[in-house]
Amino acid sequence: MPIRRPLSFKVSTLFLIVSTFLSCQSGGVGSGFVTLDSIVIYKTHEWLASKPTVYFQCQGGNKTKLPDVQKEHVLYSFNGEESWQPLTEFESKKCKRCGFYEEDSIKSDDVFEEWEFCPSDFTAPAGKYVRFNAKEFNATFLCLQCTAYSKVTSTISPSHDGEKGMHSAVVIVISVVASIVLIIGMVVGYKYWQKKRREQDQARFLRLFEDGDDIEDELGLSDVI
Repeated sequence: MPIRRPLSFKVSTLFLIVSTFLSCQSGGVGSGFVTLDSIVIYKTHEWLASKPTVYFQCQGGNKTKLPDVQKEHVLYSFNGEESWQPLTEFESKKCKRCGFYEEDSIKSDDVFEEWEFCPSDFTAPAGKYVRFNAKEFNATFLCLQCTAYSKVTSTISPSHDGEKGMHSAVVIVISVVASIVLIIGMVVGYKYWQKKRREQDQARFLRLFEDGDDIEDELGLSDVI
């Protein structure tokens, strides 16, 4: 005798199947919670406040204040279990416009830096991402779930991009110098080969004259002349 399933069971099963299918189609691997591992600020922007109010925020998201971050050039480390953690959440591989800011009592809040924050920035296996701005801050983020979107190379900071550009320029300069040296060496070698060939031709020509004189002496032609 067949077992009849209740309607609610069939509806929930269908919903589960559809949700799983949509998740697979969208390429989702679950939510990725981003926590702040450490941060150093190199300067503050608010002059009137004795202690700055630094916060992190993504476009359309809530402010996440960092209550402990108050002094310049001090490394603040966190364990990810603070009351204000996590900073944000990635629900897909889509990037967010995020940044670090400082509250200002008179005008609009000051900006340490804004950038496109992407789950693909986090590298395996630690799920770590470093954002470095030489004039503003150095921050390390953690998101283990985000490593599913990791790319081969991640964008770490503008200064690192500058270092990569300088490295490329050095490689290009070295390649050009090496090519010039090689060309000069080939020209010098060709000139030396031409010189040796001329000397050999001259020596061969002189030997021909010497051989001709010997033949004339043997035939007695020189006495006849």
